Amino acid sequence: MLRRNCLLLVLCFFFEQSSCAPFQSGPGQEWSRGLAGPSAGGRNGGSRGFQRVKRGWVWNQFFVLEEYMGSDPQYVGKLHTDLDKGESVVKYTLSGEGAGTIFTIDQTTGDIHALRSLDREEKPYYTLRAQAVDLDTNRPLEPESEFIIKVQDINDNEPKFLEGPYMASVPEMSPVGTYVMKVTATDADDPTYGNSARVVYSILHGQPYFSVDPKTGVIRTALPNMDREVKELYQVLIQAKDMGGQLGGLAGTTTINITLSDVNDNPPRFSKTSFTIVSLFVFVFVLFLFPQPLDYETKKAYTFKVEASNAHMDPRFHSFGPFKDTATVKINILDVDEPPVFSKPTYTMDVYEDTPQGTIIGAVTAQDLDAGNSPVRYSIDWKSDLDSFFDIDPVRGTISTNELLDRESIAQHNISVVATKVNNPVLTSKVAVTVHVLDINEFPPELTMPYETFVCENAKAGQVIQVIGAKDQDLPQTGQRFSFKSPQEGVKTKNFTIRDFGNNTAGVVTLRSGFRRRVQEIYHLPVVIEDGGLQTLSSTSTLTIRVCGCDADGSLLTCNAEALFLPVGLSTGALIAILVCIIILLVIVVLYVGVRRQKKKETLMTSKEDIRDNVIHYDDEGGGEEDTHAFDMGTLRNPKVIKENLFRRDVKPELGSGPSRPIASQNSADISNFISQRLQEHDGDTSAPPYDSLATYAYEGEGSVAESLSSIESVKGEPEVDFDYLNEWGPRFKTLAGIFEERSESQSDVTSTTTTENKH
Repeated sequence: MLRRNCLLLVLCFFFEQSSCAPFQSGPGQEWSRGLAGPSAGGRNGGSRGFQRVKRGWVWNQFFVLEEYMGSDPQYVGKLHTDLDKGESVVKYTLSGEGAGTIFTIDQTTGDIHALRSLDREEKPYYTLRAQAVDLDTNRPLEPESEFIIKVQDINDNEPKFLEGPYMASVPEMSPVGTYVMKVTATDADDPTYGNSARVVYSILHGQPYFSVDPKTGVIRTALPNMDREVKELYQVLIQAKDMGGQLGGLAGTTTINITLSDVNDNPPRFSKTSFTIVSLFVFVFVLFLFPQPLDYETKKAYTFKVEASNAHMDPRFHSFGPFKDTATVKINILDVDEPPVFSKPTYTMDVYEDTPQGTIIGAVTAQDLDAGNSPVRYSIDWKSDLDSFFDIDPVRGTISTNELLDRESIAQHNISVVATKVNNPVLTSKVAVTVHVLDINEFPPELTMPYETFVCENAKAGQVIQVIGAKDQDLPQTGQRFSFKSPQEGVKTKNFTIRDFGNNTAGVVTLRSGFRRRVQEIYHLPVVIEDGGLQTLSSTSTLTIRVCGCDADGSLLTCNAEALFLPVGLSTGALIAILVCIIILLVIVVLYVGVRRQKKKETLMTSKEDIRDNVIHYDDEGGGEEDTHAFDMGTLRNPKVIKENLFRRDVKPELGSGPSRPIASQNSADISNFISQRLQEHDGDTSAPPYDSLATYAYEGEGSVAESLSSIESVKGEPEVDFDYLNEWGPRFKTLAGIFEERSESQSDVTSTTTTENKH
């Protein structure tokens, strides 16, 4: 309560007497507004009355003390308007920051209270809006105005050193007043209000060696000739107190560790009884004398002589004597507990695939080289053997198979074995173990490819007609040995045999000559292939040998359809299609030759009547495009479409009305004269149909592109067809060329016979 009254007195000092009224223990602050202007006074107006000034608010902010601990809500101030005549018709409203939660207002009287204690360091002020409205209609009587409630600071925060504790260094033998460092304390209280945030520094511990400036916090040396060899480390306790250091202020402290750094003020001296190696000396010693790490198990002690001298002397200390000394140093290497050491950096083991489960494939060995010689236990790192293919004896270190291994799945396993000391399980070492899965002979050999073998009809005995090879899925794929032979039991052949060349290949050799396709087209030769594994495996394959026609140098000429086209890569459907095409071509050729022969055998007609009859009734074709000039072709297609200048079908045409048609000349004068006569007769016949007479007795003229289709001139014969071009198509068409040559010869013979008979 005393602190609060002091704060109120300070505020009264800065403000007018009327402004101090809100901080008195009476009614508090009043915010008055009206049509005639604002007023200030006590809660009931006081004896001062109202003073008319310009329209506006008397107070633009209210004050509320922080950390209020009273049992009742803290009174903040009062809102009032001149329109409020005390008739309870005005209602006051409050909105903004904290309205309804932190601050509340009496709607009738306008009194504002704080509902809870506030912290200025958390939020220094609140912005709210006030308004007076009609109680009955809620119509605003005054425009809404904004004001501030400021949280009044109290000294509730002590100064703090945010960066402490501190470390500092100053050279030994420094003069008084040498700068060491500067410390700063912060106070969360309001620095603009009172002395709550004004800090003063002082030393609680560390005198008379050091001093501190009370305003700036700068620390300096206060004692001369401080010797590092006498005392190297000093601990100084600094205090920061607010309220200007006055009684009742709050304080905070921090520690500063100040080290005296060495200067060259002493000559080197080696102790005769004991010697201490500083860290720098040990580093130089290890770096230059022992570039490799020290090993207790290899050498337990080292002895050498050292000399120490000052290379750079401080002139101030020349009188202290020579800066040099020598000593003999013995360094004892201390034993350090180290992990076990394996006998090898890596291990390699071999195991055959399909080895039974539990078979030992090798062992690892590790030893504790320390003085304690602790026993070692072994284990397999589970991350390196997720499928648990292997197991290890924890005491002996023997590794065994835990599953059946398959080289074709995994040819090499890389696992890690961990060795652990029994007396210190934290110390472990790890070594890599590579397990090679060796191949066993489990796959029989087979032919390298499906061979398409043929033998020429003119092949001789002892001729190699095919070279075959073998392959095997077992390892190694290079360096394998294969042997080839014919079955020894139950198979007798006089046609072919197998000759092993000794280089993983063999040849199919003929045992006789005189192969004929008409006698036997296909031969089957079994071949036995053996590999060279420890457990020999063999297989029997059958070669299909086809008999084909070849030329003198052994080149293939003809074979059956499958042997002919399969090497080219044709499918069965393609072969069938080719065969069908060849058959159709042969049928067409045969039919064509037969028709030609039939035409040659026909005799000429001896009767002109027969010739005329044949010509008269030969109405399948017209005379070509020239016939269209004799009549309207469109009329023939559609009789209803008749031009007006043409005669009707039931009207006889006048003589000479029809267009004339030139008569083509032919080699046969009889036929030409006959047609000309008949044409003149019909042109003069008035009872004949007027439009289609020429079509009925049309004569094929010379202008026709197809020329004459009559067989009358067939007596001249067709030119001989030369099928020699088939020989140019290669050896595969030689048979077809021979067929057509034979047919051409027979056709020539028939033609000659027919000609002789006709002469007779």
